Amino acid sequence: QVQLVESGGGLVQAGGSLRLSCAASGNIFRIDAMRWYRQAPGEQRKLVAAIRIGGSTTYADSVQGRFTISRDNAANTVYLQMNSLKPEDTAVYYCNADGVQPTSLLFNSWGQGTQVTVSS
Repeated sequence: QVQLVESGGGLVQAGGSLRLSCAASGNIFRIDAMRWYRQAPGEQRKLVAAIRIGGSTTYADSVQGRFTISRDNAANTVYLQMNSLKPEDTAVYYCNADGVQPTSLLFNSWGQGTQVTVSS
């Protein structure tokens, strides 16, 4: 049982910045990857950014150069720094993590989502 809790969402003007946080807790032996997804009304949930155990990162083309994903492994926390926000960034942002529990079972968990709204 692994729980993820996102925070940091809110309302921001276009061109502004916002930082999202996601803290994982529960029965965790190792987190292999943490990711941010987002879903706008009427759209499919899509990957925004990912960071893996080796430190490699992945970004969607739409956020490349504007968003930065980082992690604090000791705190089981991932961050998403969002700069130069655009109205099209408006969505519910979800945290996702996968890894290994102490029982050796794999896990893949999702947070409840946090709303990000960018006004024009």
